[in-house]
Amino acid sequence: MKPIRAIIFFLIIISFLSCSEEENYVPVEVVEEPQISPVVFDLDAVPYSTLSAYNFFEGNIVEQSPVYGVLPYDLITPLFSDYSKKKRFIWMPNDVKAAYTTDDAIVDFPSGSVIIKTFYYDNVLPNLTTKIIETRLIIKKNDAYIFANYKWNEDQTEAFLDNNGSFVNVSIEKDNTSLEINYRVPSETECRVCHKSVNELPIPIGPKPQNLNKLFNYIDGTKNQLQKWVDMGYLNNNVPLNINTIVDWEDESKSLDLRARSYLDVNCAHCHTDELHCAYRPIRLSFSDTENPTDAGVCVAPEENFDSSLVHIVSPGRNDRSMLWFRLNTTDGATRMPLLSRSVKHDEGVALIEAWINSLESNCQ
Repeated sequence: MKPIRAIIFFLIIISFLSCSEEENYVPVEVVEEPQISPVVFDLDAVPYSTLSAYNFFEGNIVEQSPVYGVLPYDLITPLFSDYSKKKRFIWMPNDVKAAYTTDDAIVDFPSGSVIIKTFYYDNVLPNLTTKIIETRLIIKKNDAYIFANYKWNEDQTEAFLDNNGSFVNVSIEKDNTSLEINYRVPSETECRVCHKSVNELPIPIGPKPQNLNKLFNYIDGTKNQLQKWVDMGYLNNNVPLNINTIVDWEDESKSLDLRARSYLDVNCAHCHTDELHCAYRPIRLSFSDTENPTDAGVCVAPEENFDSSLVHIVSPGRNDRSMLWFRLNTTDGATRMPLLSRSVKHDEGVALIEAWINSLESNCQ
């Protein structure tokens, strides 16, 4: 029995010591170091002479694989730019956030924010390859935006700052035929024409809550883009749940009216809206404005008259008598709309607007 008693006594002592150690235990808080973006950015020194100097992308920059902090995004309906495709990214410095203002207003970006947009083509002839043409940066520098356009070299190894503007001839396969495009890399002056507000200060065009409110497939899962920006610390958490959201103009499950108004918003409203470049015109083509047919130009007489048959900006049921359709349907540099960003006709977009105009049944007085 004595050995048994000794064992029991030993276990009691061990238990007492263990409890005593637990009572005196002080947990050590493990503080995770915040992940730091490796982007190289000096607000006083930008724009840099090469795109690679920013370190936005890891590995081979032609692959456009963003480093931490460079967040990819997309638009529900993008601007047509001679059938080019686009990759979009946003980057912001530490400890700053953008702010939501209204559904149809550009997100209020803080100083140091960089909007990154790469223009490229797939199916480039003769070998159906992919070719990047340019990467545009819009940088919020203090209280104003500046433009930095980077034109890619033929080897696709680097892009160099070029704000003077140039042309790049591209031949692509489209609908089993060859389409020749004289792509325009815009000058800084041309950028300011499309991005100009009524007070002459440049602003971004695309990143509005109404055009960002969609799911995006990130590497760590699918999430609403606006929520991802909030989670990333790039956007204040004051975004409403009931955003008046545009639709994908190519989504035929949506109404023809919504698709046409969404298309006009993205391709035309950056000029034809209050306080923007073409505010003196009688039409307002933002998604919210075109709920009113008169703002969309329905039964409104055109100011210019290129052809006497064009009796209204939008003539219900008659695309052939509508100035809007005429200007979208031409490549003439003096009469086409938009004036910049395209040299070829957007066949699918023109067909959409034609169908929308011909669906209207109003009788103009």
